[in-house]
Amino acid sequence: MITHPDSLYNRIATRRPQAAAWAAVILAAIAWILAYRSLQPLANWLAFDLIGLTPGSHLGEAVAFFLYDVPKILLLLSGIIFLVTILRSFFSPEQTRRLLGGKRLGLGNTLAAGLGVITPFCSCSAVPLFIGFVESGIPLGVTFSFLIAAPMVNEVAVVMLFGLFGWQVAALYMVMGLVIAIVAGLVIGSLKLERFVEDFVWQIHVGGAGLESERLTWVDRFARARQSTAEIVSKVWPYVVVGIAIGALIHGFVPENALAGIMGRDAWWSVPAAVALGVPMYSNAAGIIPVVHALMGKGAALGTVLAFMMSVVALSLPEMIILRRVLKPQLIGVFIGVVATGIVLVGYLFNLVV
Repeated sequence: MITHPDSLYNRIATRRPQAAAWAAVILAAIAWILAYRSLQPLANWLAFDLIGLTPGSHLGEAVAFFLYDVPKILLLLSGIIFLVTILRSFFSPEQTRRLLGGKRLGLGNTLAAGLGVITPFCSCSAVPLFIGFVESGIPLGVTFSFLIAAPMVNEVAVVMLFGLFGWQVAALYMVMGLVIAIVAGLVIGSLKLERFVEDFVWQIHVGGAGLESERLTWVDRFARARQSTAEIVSKVWPYVVVGIAIGALIHGFVPENALAGIMGRDAWWSVPAAVALGVPMYSNAAGIIPVVHALMGKGAALGTVLAFMMSVVALSLPEMIILRRVLKPQLIGVFIGVVATGIVLVGYLFNLVV
């Protein structure tokens, strides 16, 4: 079979820009990895060497936290949005809805919560995946099941809890975290709150609705991923900075002794108080577990402390500020109310059985 010269020329011409696009993406990925790995030492150098703050001081720890977490979250946002956009280019919204929407009640929520468990993201860095799910037409309740499970239950938290408190506590934590994510997603989905998602999210979805009918090259996929990343990050970054600034102040200045004094076993109000205290804070599950251990050593009840941990990682104020860019206050209020109720119930359950 003889290949037509025009066809051969077109194939070669097509491969050249694709090779250049791949090279650019690979170089960008290497730069991303190097930047991410240098964040912690760079933040410490800026805070303690260049600015001259004292390591371990309230202000020093707050500033170092801020200098580390702002670029970390922005890098994660950019990288995740880029990857999610490329992945979405292979699936039509209809295919995605069929995969996670589920034909039976709760199946999609269970799948999304399970996906959240194996994605090691903190609450703020799970937000771009949340946006990608909404844009793809996945039901809102299913999307929230992922958003809750991703930060709340992860393998690092389970392993650390197992080492500190035994397998029973680790297993109960994992099961109850999944239950909260699935049930909260079902409740939110049943309320039909799609009108409280910001308009620009739906506009991005509508603009990409016809992509499944196109035969995209890698050049097209990378270009659309860059466009989507720039569009979303440009809308979200101020909320990231404000949210992390608040989280850094609380991280640096809230003393563990004061928290332990509120989380005693005897007071009936200690569990809801612990949840209310956890919401303004910001950390991932692995980062908050040493605090959990310290609070336990100072006499705090396990269920109350775990409720505090769950509220920190699943309902952090920085996450709410970032979500405000894509969700209207009514939906954020429902989200906080439903998840906080589930966490309070889990706290009481732990205090009863442990």
